[in-house]
Amino acid sequence: MAVEVLKSRGVPEDRILFLNLIASPEGITNFAAKFPRLKVVTAFIDEGLDEKNYIVPGLGDFGDRFYTI
Repeated sequence: MAVEVLKSRGVPEDRILFLNLIASPEGITNFAAKFPRLKVVTAFIDEGLDEKNYIVPGLGDFGDRFYTI
């Protein structure tokens, strides 16, 4: 959605840099098909997605562990 907002405000796709921590090959393929001129930088590409579309092996419940006091 962030990319759509930037584009709707007139930012050319080739001037957008999308940074993320972890991605799946399927996600990168889908994202690149939707935004072919956008630059993507990711720290790590995991093996793929499981039957629930979770990244394998992924970070597990990282958010639950990170934000739990």
